[in-house]
Amino acid sequence: MQVSVETTSGLERRLTVGVPAEKIDTAVDAKLKDAAKRVRLDGFRPGKVPLREVRRRFGKSIREEVIGEVLSNSFYEAVTQESLNPAGYPAIERTKDEPGQDLEFTATFEIYPEVEVKGLDQISVERPVAEIQEADIDAMIERLREQRASFNEVDRPAQQGDQVNIDFEGTRDGEPFAGGSGENQDLVLGSGRMIPGFEDGIVGMSKGEEKTIDVTFPEDYQNEELKGQAAQFKITVNRVEERTLPEVDAEFISNFSQKEDTSMEDFRAEIRKNMERELKNAVKNRVKKQVMDGVLAQNEVDVPKALIDQEINRQRQQMMQQFGGGQNIDPNMLPADLFEAQATRAVKLALVLGELIKEKDIKADADRVRSTIEEMAEPYENPEQVVSWYYENQQMLQQIESMVLEDQVVDAILESASVTDQEMSYQDAVKQPEDSPEE
Repeated sequence: MQVSVETTSGLERRLTVGVPAEKIDTAVDAKLKDAAKRVRLDGFRPGKVPLREVRRRFGKSIREEVIGEVLSNSFYEAVTQESLNPAGYPAIERTKDEPGQDLEFTATFEIYPEVEVKGLDQISVERPVAEIQEADIDAMIERLREQRASFNEVDRPAQQGDQVNIDFEGTRDGEPFAGGSGENQDLVLGSGRMIPGFEDGIVGMSKGEEKTIDVTFPEDYQNEELKGQAAQFKITVNRVEERTLPEVDAEFISNFSQKEDTSMEDFRAEIRKNMERELKNAVKNRVKKQVMDGVLAQNEVDVPKALIDQEINRQRQQMMQQFGGGQNIDPNMLPADLFEAQATRAVKLALVLGELIKEKDIKADADRVRSTIEEMAEPYENPEQVVSWYYENQQMLQQIESMVLEDQVVDAILESASVTDQEMSYQDAVKQPEDSPEE
């Protein structure tokens, strides 16, 4: 088998492979003889069909079958011979394909880049350090009260924090537009559900009052036709309701505690424990993001388009599952550019971290996997059952092992990086870091 390799651009390679005619003819003859033993044709006894008749009827299709196998096998033999590591499937084109002559084909594909991890000692990380204060627990209890708030109708003008029931009709240049109207809609003023100016325009209105307000749609509004456009909304208030927060009593505590007759002291202790868990995860995520950003900044990597396309498809599928997409909906309806930046980032990180894992021979620590699962199971009523479920579910266990492995990689990088502690409040520490910019 003759093989030549050409670099067409970047990571793209083109293999030209020649296969001797004798190899194909021998395989075709073998398949024809096998078929002659099994084929049934009118006028011939089973197993007695002449080879020439089998060749006449089935020779072309059998040759195509053989060539398909030869193309696949020869490609993998060629990349092994040339020490190439393909990323994705090749585009194969036959350049010579005549019976009795040598077969020649080209295979165009991308290869994995060679990655050399560097610059880990140039990464700087600010690690949040925060203490949970009693005031933070008080604020958390207030948020829990707000989650259980009730609304009671009042006979006064609407204020921020009230819930109003409204009818509204939007127009642009005097003409209604799609999605611009609604009836009997409940809206909490100050919730930010509506476009800027809409909720503020309702403050001060009373039951039965009608008013037209002027607003401007944001420049980043999801509807292209309405971005930055001025509009008017005619609003009718049907009802004004005042928010009432529940008392923090035994009934209120029972809504959030798994134990019966939980005291206020125990309730606050449970809240602190949950907040400590949230703080620990938030700090880990903020540190991890800085580490990953630093790794990408120090390591430029050419990324095979085939891998990006695979990651885009994975993220499409994931989004469909998150939003409950039915099986009859094609994920390809979601535009690729919606995922491209994040997919490119994910593939770059996978290539660099994969090389680092190989260099340092990092494997998921079994004890750490166990403690992670136990920590995740702790908030449940029967933690032991949750732990057992993870260990009985191979797919879920592999997800935890991958997560732990990633944490161990971050720890390995932090050993080389420059890390400084940054004191901050609990509220600041648990804020989610912003998404990374496009790479």
